[in-house]
This record gives sequence, structure tokens and C-alpha cells, in this order.
Amino acid sequence: MLSPYTESEYFQRQVIFMNQYTIIAGVNGTGKSSLRGVLEGQGVNLGHIIDPDQIAKKHQMDTIKAGRQALAEIDGCLQRNSSFTQETTLSGHRIEKNLQQARRQGYYIVLYYIGLSSAQESLLRIENRVRKGGHDIPPGDVKRRFSHRWDDLKRVFPYCDEVIFYDNENGFVKVAEYKNSQLNFYGDYRPDWLEDFLKTL
Repeated sequence: MLSPYTESEYFQRQVIFMNQYTIIAGVNGTGKSSLRGVLEGQGVNLGHIIDPDQIAKKHQMDTIKAGRQALAEIDGCLQRNSSFTQETTLSGHRIEKNLQQARRQGYYIVLYYIGLSSAQESLLRIENRVRKGGHDIPPGDVKRRFSHRWDDLKRVFPYCDEVIFYDNENGFVKVAEYKNSQLNFYGDYRPDWLEDFLKTL
């Protein structure tokens, strides 16, 4: 687990950074929007929030158009050098391009990652969401993203100044944090998915 910055560069960025790029990530059904609500309740400044699902609902768009609108909003925030938050599964390569651009512009980048034990648990939560009137995700997409989740996370990890890990098996539990080139654990609880990810590093 290597930091993209030397120690002196890191502390220099801590002093001079003006804007923050916050990423709330996890496979579909892990609770990204719910965690966003928790963070807002804690007073975390998330800037402009970009959530394709909310865009689709608000503007009555299909998922493709909503995704395009979300990308346009990200580009707009980067052009204005304004702080923003993106919810994402980390699949695809556009997220990496966004991070590269943000890093060039001196953004401070924080990633909140939410984990669950299995793809089946994600599918059950999506089914429950649909029963309550929420949006559906094709099971094949969920399973594919779940199988690639560590590759996707490792791909963006080096661009982040902080990575904060939450388990959501039974409510959000902060289990670890990577900062200043060090990984620190919280409490004695080590979810299996976190152990699995650490073995891939």
C-alpha cells in the first residue's frame, strides 16, 4: 500500500489544499446513499453531491442519461475547482481519469469504502429497496462488480489521501483508516471482506 506522495509532499498538501474530492464507494446495495446521510448528519462538508440515482429520479431520466448528467456535473466541478462528492461502484475507468485530473489540480481526495460479506447480501438489499419503490440493478451487474471489487479499489487507492473503511453488515461500523501512509484499525472487529482485501495488496 504505497502513498502517491512523499511525507513532505503530503504535509504540504495538508496545508495548501483548497478543495476536496470525496468518493463514497461500494458495490451496489452496500448503502452508499445511507452513509452519505450519516456523514452529513455528522457535519462533514461534502460540497456538491453527485448521485446518478438521485439525478434519474429528480429529472425522470433513464440510467444512461443520468450517468451522462453526473459526468457533466463532475467535469463542471473540476473546471470550477469546487469541492464535490461522488457516489460510485468504482467500476469503469472514468473514475480513475477524474482522480488523475483532481490530483493535478491539487484536490484533497478522501474515499469512503463500504463493504459487505457477499454478493448475495447486496442482492437481498437491492430486492428490499425495490419493494420499497427504489431502483433495481440487474443481478449480473451486481455479481460482476462484486467479483472485481478489489481490482477496482486497488486501481484508485493510490490517488487517495485518505481511505476510510466501513462495514455495513449490521449498521455502519468504521473498521479501518488509511492516512499518512499508515493503516490503522478501529476496535477488534475485522470483517472478512476487509481481511480479503488486505491479502490482495
